[in-house]
Amino acid sequence: MASTSPSSIMLQNMSTQKPMIIPSFFPKKPSPTNLGVIFMCPPIRSPGVRSLRVARYDEVVVDDEIDKIRRLQNGSDVRGVALEGEKGRTVDLTPPAVDAIAESFGEWVIKGLESEKGRPVEGVRVSLGRDPRISGLALSVAVFAGLSRAGCVAFDMGLATTPACFMSTVLEPFSYDASIMMTASHLPYTRNGLKFFTKKGGLTSPEVEEICDRAARKYANRLAKVSTMLATPPTRVDFMSAYAAHLRNIIKERVNHPTHYDTPLKGFQIIVNAGNGSGGFFTWDVLDKLGADTFGSLHLNPDGMFPNHIPNPEDKTAMALTRAAVLDHSADLGIVFDTDVDRSGVVDAKGNPINGDKLIALMSAIVLRERPGTTVVTDARTSVALTRFITERGGHHCLYRVGYRNVIDKGVQLNEEGVETHLMMETSGHGALKENYFLDDGAYMVVKIIIEMVRMKLAGPNDGIGSLIEDLEEPLESTELRMNVIAEPRHAKAKAVEAIEAFRLYIEEGKLQGWELDSCGDCWVSEGCLVDSNETPAAIDARMYRAKISDEENGQYGWVHLRQSIHNPNIAVNMQSTVPGGCRSMTAVLRDKFLLASGMNKTLDISQIDKNLGS
Repeated sequence: MASTSPSSIMLQNMSTQKPMIIPSFFPKKPSPTNLGVIFMCPPIRSPGVRSLRVARYDEVVVDDEIDKIRRLQNGSDVRGVALEGEKGRTVDLTPPAVDAIAESFGEWVIKGLESEKGRPVEGVRVSLGRDPRISGLALSVAVFAGLSRAGCVAFDMGLATTPACFMSTVLEPFSYDASIMMTASHLPYTRNGLKFFTKKGGLTSPEVEEICDRAARKYANRLAKVSTMLATPPTRVDFMSAYAAHLRNIIKERVNHPTHYDTPLKGFQIIVNAGNGSGGFFTWDVLDKLGADTFGSLHLNPDGMFPNHIPNPEDKTAMALTRAAVLDHSADLGIVFDTDVDRSGVVDAKGNPINGDKLIALMSAIVLRERPGTTVVTDARTSVALTRFITERGGHHCLYRVGYRNVIDKGVQLNEEGVETHLMMETSGHGALKENYFLDDGAYMVVKIIIEMVRMKLAGPNDGIGSLIEDLEEPLESTELRMNVIAEPRHAKAKAVEAIEAFRLYIEEGKLQGWELDSCGDCWVSEGCLVDSNETPAAIDARMYRAKISDEENGQYGWVHLRQSIHNPNIAVNMQSTVPGGCRSMTAVLRDKFLLASGMNKTLDISQIDKNLGS
């Protein structure tokens, strides 16, 4: 094995065959092993000697290190702080932590394949893609090292999107056994994270928890002192070109333009705002090649500092800039992608932003034209008006737990039970279709909208895709508040669960007059479903309840949804009202009749609640 300097790790650049120097984040004095991996062990101490300092190290520090890795889990993802610069947050997504997680994922994949095939497997292939975050290169080295230690063969996709990572497991000739996407979605440049895929789709929260538990033990046993040199560097692959060609072919085949098949977007102007994330490819490798005019598009070049705005279809600046560009250029459509392109939003030709409930309604209208009577699964923050919109078009609306993985998995479960479910969408913009592997793919969602836009124009004069949701009513009032959990990070989750369950009990015991838990227990009826009624309910990754609110004067006029955040130590409070002052009234009841009456104001910071009420 070649030796390494203490200040660098050698990686082979596949295109130039020259060594690439990556700054080292590991200790000195490596010792080789037969895997090309270098470990550093704790100093050897004399037998029988156990100082007070050593006892504290063994009993406290190791436990703390284990907790650090476990706290990196955020539902079905891993997320953490990768760079200094965030006030009040220390770096916890370190290369050694990522190394342990990647190794544990590789072992988990191998174990699954061996169980499936009933025999030992070799040459398990795993791809890695990343968004443009500046921490990505150093953390990629750690991923490749961990995969190598697990016995996997690694493939480097470079700059990629989250949906492309999954697609690399199913599109020939790639068809990798598994894939990892390195991203923290719309979070600040200081953050980063990992998303995991196999050919079956994205991993569930319990599966990621299992991997993080395994990684935590590895990390603690190594005492964070592990160094890596890649004996076999990852193979560089250009998967994004194949993925773009896949999207182009879908548009060409489904539009089937009568006069110019290969350029079905000729005559359309489409603005793309990639937010300096990974979505720029959609402009030059999909739209331009299909004949679209994309002049006026925004922030296409990847920049991990995200200098213009947060890459997020929910971001007001992102939407405002896209809207202005659409109107300035008289474009037919505007597109906003998040950083890793698993979410998107659009702006119609009149400059109307379409995200949240509006985007779900638009996709529902398109899907219900193709799949009459299908069920649409959404999270429980959607409006009563959206339910009415879906049912008036012959569909069924299933309301389910917040969390894009929860919503998608519910759709998978319903299909397995014989309930035809073709669309699953969360209000954040995550949307998946049965026809596309149940994959939340922002680019594929836009492809569906573009195809419908072209079809509408070929059918004759129309008012554009915005006309499909003209009859969607919007709630009169809508409010979102946060309550931080007052506890150490390791206890925050338990405290949040305690508060959420206390909320449930207060409603069930009738202590909040006119408040009723909103659940029907039947997953196909139009009224929706907030619980699992089957014999094998899905594991709960975050506690949450929705209450419908009524009074004698207005009948049912609103709802309140309390949810334990899976990303941060807080509780989100969402509410909507169809009467003036309804949100304020519900907020007052929540504070006075529950938070103060139950003493939960000692566990939760209710300053946002007070501010909303003007207290």
